[in-house]
Amino acid sequence: MQVSHTQDMTTGSVTGHLIRFSLPLLAGNLFQQLYNMVDSIVVGNYVGANALAAVGACGSLNFLFFAMTSGVAIGVGILISQFFGAGDTAQVKRTIANSIYVLGVISVLVSAVGFCFARQILVFLSTPAEILADATIYLQTTCAGIVAVAAYNGISAVLRALGDSRTPLIFLILASVINVVLDLVFVLYFHAGVFGVALATIFAQAISAISCIFYACRRLPYFRLSPAERALDSGIIVRSLEIGTPVALQSSLIAISCLVLQSVVNGFGPTVVAVFTVTSRIEQLIQQPYSSLSTAVTTLTGQNIGAGKIERVRAGMRSATWITLAFSLGMLPVIWFFGGAIVAAFVKEPEVISMGITALRITSVCYFPLGMIYMPRALLNGAGDARFAMINGLTEVVCRIVFSNWLTHIAALGCWGIWITSGATWTVTACVCLARYFGGKWKTMRLVAARPADAAPQPPAERRT
Repeated sequence: MQVSHTQDMTTGSVTGHLIRFSLPLLAGNLFQQLYNMVDSIVVGNYVGANALAAVGACGSLNFLFFAMTSGVAIGVGILISQFFGAGDTAQVKRTIANSIYVLGVISVLVSAVGFCFARQILVFLSTPAEILADATIYLQTTCAGIVAVAAYNGISAVLRALGDSRTPLIFLILASVINVVLDLVFVLYFHAGVFGVALATIFAQAISAISCIFYACRRLPYFRLSPAERALDSGIIVRSLEIGTPVALQSSLIAISCLVLQSVVNGFGPTVVAVFTVTSRIEQLIQQPYSSLSTAVTTLTGQNIGAGKIERVRAGMRSATWITLAFSLGMLPVIWFFGGAIVAAFVKEPEVISMGITALRITSVCYFPLGMIYMPRALLNGAGDARFAMINGLTEVVCRIVFSNWLTHIAALGCWGIWITSGATWTVTACVCLARYFGGKWKTMRLVAARPADAAPQPPAERRT
């Protein structure tokens, strides 16, 4: 019988594909955000404020380490989506095999560096002495689990490249539930503190990764590899790194730019820090539809570039733009009329709530530019123009540094320059992304040969279990 675990986006309604693909991703992203909040509550309430601070001190570092493997996973996914769109089943399988080698080596190296130099890195970042020991334990433990993170990200990237966004959602929910349960078990019953929280995380990631691999090998013929398909292919490895490395560096640059902005925020005192923390969490939630839709755009672009259907790629961009505009406009009345209630869900101090309302209103007028960073960037990645990711990351770094240091020193703006910086950064970065898209270079960057217009995405035998 026909396998329903892949989705050919080279035919049918472009808008329908984007929506169907995005919704499971959105559910998973929102679920993960909820899990992160629950995780913080467990740490803060049952381990202590210093433990919560220790975990928080490792947040950006974990993001940097994970980005090194997730970027390569994205590169692999882009290659696979193009091979799938071109109907080249053999190359899909070879890419899957070689992605195992690439992600395996990189994850082991990153894990070793993070584990061995955790304390030195935290000292270099001026981590407070009272939380340094806990932060070191947490970082070392989570770094030990990077191999599991890489495995999950790799399998998820392959499944999404084949048009399946639902299965990664299932395993993401599984990992999140296991993590929360193990947090409570290790903290409340074994009193393992920060180590228990980190151990719960890597156990959950390992279980999710193993389950994902088992599913893929059992249900998808693309993972049933012959000895010839498992052979090392230097061309595939190089192309995966050529696409994935700039994406990983882009994430790292964005993380660095956020750290720079955070340092400016810290200079205004605890109240402004609290407001910035709350508004940042709210904006993380608001960005989830953009993020989910952009992943759909990447997959749709990759498959149709592989199939040589440039007009469907343009149609995908138009549809994604209209969806982004509709959501952005829809969020304006929510923020302007209900912003106070939203901020009050996080904090109770009247001053923080009052400032938070104004801060959200400032950034809300730039939600559409924020969304228009995601869409053209996703299209460019899917087309193979991943090197632009570096330009994108550098743009955000420069904007956050320049705008934050300039605007916050204008007496009439003061701390409000922080949120104007965010809006201005989004707007400038969106313009740079759109300029690259309209430049059209992406149309000539196909990584694989296109299949004939009347060819199927893969041989019928490969669509059966």
